[in-house]
Amino acid sequence: NQMDRSEIAVLIGKTYKEDAIGQRIASETKREVFCGIGSISGSEKLEAGRNGITAEYKLSMFQPDYQGEESVEIAGRRYAVYRTYQARNDTMELYLEAKAGV
Repeated sequence: NQMDRSEIAVLIGKTYKEDAIGQRIASETKREVFCGIGSISGSEKLEAGRNGITAEYKLSMFQPDYQGEESVEIAGRRYAVYRTYQARNDTMELYLEAKAGV
């Protein structure tokens, strides 16, 4: 049961560095990864909805490709990672919600 990983998502991480006067400046790092993009199950949507989350997509990727990023871009739209799940066979699942300003 090989997972389809033919789609591309952009993982967006934040790194912080200090400027000349010691203020932390956030900059973004973007990495493209191959993944499978699927829909969210009804039960997951319901559970997320109870917590005020509008679940949009489930991404499946090779576990070592994920480094804790909190935002994902798909086709130019940004989503927030609200939950991750370590599945079998070195697969990491990312559950995404549509969110303004991430």
